[in-house]
Amino acid sequence: MPGTESTTIPWHAAYPTPDTVVKATSREEVLELMKQGAKDYILVDLRRADHEGGLIRGSINLPAQSVYPSIPTLYRLLKAAGIVKVIWYCASSRGRGPRAAAWFDDYLAKCGEADMQSLILSGGIKGWVKAGDEYVSWMDEYDASVWTRE
Repeated sequence: MPGTESTTIPWHAAYPTPDTVVKATSREEVLELMKQGAKDYILVDLRRADHEGGLIRGSINLPAQSVYPSIPTLYRLLKAAGIVKVIWYCASSRGRGPRAAAWFDDYLAKCGEADMQSLILSGGIKGWVKAGDEYVSWMDEYDASVWTRE
């Protein structure tokens, strides 16, 4: 029946398209930061409905849908804490991760911030888990059954 088609607008359409493309960082680089005990970075897990199976140790969960309006506050908190690397990830880091990282990077540029980086975790949490036992050992609340589902 014409005119009854449902058009679903993605959640991110309510916000501006990011101006930048953000650099990715590898899971090897992140693991090295963790092993060194670095305190000047933070991992941000952007999953919401798919937030299961654990998260990379020390991550905060900030669902992607809540990021854009929170950026000024998040920036102030991270700056005050001495954070120099904000590493964003979602399931695969192909949608929410790059978008949130770019929004944050745009805000850094607008503020003239040169000491803080916004980065994407290449491969997201799925890539982290697939990398094997060493990576999984650096997760909180890891549930292997979630990652073995077909």
